[in-house]
Amino acid sequence: MDNTLKTAITQTLDTQSKITPNAAVQMLKEGNGRFVNQKPLNRNFEEQIQATTKGQYPFAAIISCIDSRIPTEIVFDQGIGDIFNARIAGNFVNEDILGSLEFACKLAGSKLIVVMGHTSCGAIKGACDHAKLGNLTQMLEKLSPAVNGVETSENEERNSSNLDFVNKVSQKNVELTIENIKKESPVLYELYEQGEIGIVGAMYHVESGKVTFS
Repeated sequence: MDNTLKTAITQTLDTQSKITPNAAVQMLKEGNGRFVNQKPLNRNFEEQIQATTKGQYPFAAIISCIDSRIPTEIVFDQGIGDIFNARIAGNFVNEDILGSLEFACKLAGSKLIVVMGHTSCGAIKGACDHAKLGNLTQMLEKLSPAVNGVETSENEERNSSNLDFVNKVSQKNVELTIENIKKESPVLYELYEQGEIGIVGAMYHVESGKVTFS
C-alpha cells in the first residue's frame, strides 16, 4: 500500500508505553525511509494540535545540529507530539541539554535518545580550522576532543578542506557525545542500564537525506 494513504497516529500515554527502545529506532528508520522515498504519512496537524493540548508523549529525543538542512521531524517523517528536539551547532551536550534529556526520558517517558551528526557540518569544519569568532570560539572548543580523536596520515590535511576528515570528526563527535551522556547524567545512565531507554548514534547525509544509525 502506498504510504501516502496511511494516516499517522498521535502518540498517547498508552501507545508510548508499548514502544521499546529498539522499536523506537525502527520507527525512526522507517520514517526516514518514507522521507527519502517521498511517501510521508498523512497527518492532520490541526487534529494533532488538539490531541496534544493536555499532554505530550514523544517516543524519542533527538540531539541534532542547528544546521537548517536537517529539520528533524521532516527527515524522520514525524508529527506533532512524536519526538523531542535539542538542536545546537555541533550536536554536543551540556548541563542544559542533559537536563532537557532527563526531562524527556525520566519524566515524559521517551524511550530513545539519538545523537545525530551530519556530513559537511559547518560547526565541525570550524572546529577543524580552529575558527575564532565571539562566543563561537568557546563553543567550538567543545568539539576539539573529536578533532583530536581522529587520526590522519602524515600528509593528510586536518582542516575543512579535507571533507573526509571533517565527516570522520563528525562521527567521532557523535561517539564522544554518547559517552558524555552516559558519564555526565546518572539519571539517564540508570535508565539505559535498566533497558528503559536506548542511546544511539546516527549520521544524516546532506547529499541524499538518508540517516544511518550506528
